[in-house]
Amino acid sequence: MTMRLFAAVVPPPAVLDALDACVEPRRDADPNLRWSGRHHWHLTLGFFGDVTDDRLEPLQQALGNVHGTPFTLTLGGAGTFPNPSKARVLYQGVTDGSDELGALSRRVRTAADRVGVPADNAKHVPHLTLARTRRPTPLTRWLTVVSSFPRLSFEVAGFVLMRSELHRSGPDYRVLQSVGLDGRPRTD
Repeated sequence: MTMRLFAAVVPPPAVLDALDACVEPRRDADPNLRWSGRHHWHLTLGFFGDVTDDRLEPLQQALGNVHGTPFTLTLGGAGTFPNPSKARVLYQGVTDGSDELGALSRRVRTAADRVGVPADNAKHVPHLTLARTRRPTPLTRWLTVVSSFPRLSFEVAGFVLMRSELHRSGPDYRVLQSVGLDGRPRTD
């Protein structure tokens, strides 16, 4: 059996509440956008794809050894993938802490690779996905809207290993492991 796994930073509830207050009034404003729910909001550190059952424990052990210094991350600004005129993804960016988040991503990916669980090869772009489109759509005006959201800061003191199960209604995420940057397991 295999599991779709990824490592991510999940903002704390107060940040999710504030972001949700900005997104909620806009959910029905554009039929081309499928807005993500707050239970899907995270900043991906590494996507591992389909991982076999026998690789899960080595991966968890390797990720449990990823340490570092907690840092402050600030969500702000907006972006799209692949570009604003033919976008498939609308996201909120990171204004402060992106270098530290990038370094954490590299440590997570390296740890996984060492135990035979390679991460995707995508260039790490710090972001929190807010909405998706079914087909490429111009989202230039949405960049202005999302850029007007207040900046939201929080301390990154750890990350999670998540399992993603794909369903017709969308993905379902479940935390398999919480890792503190101080080397202790997290319980939040």
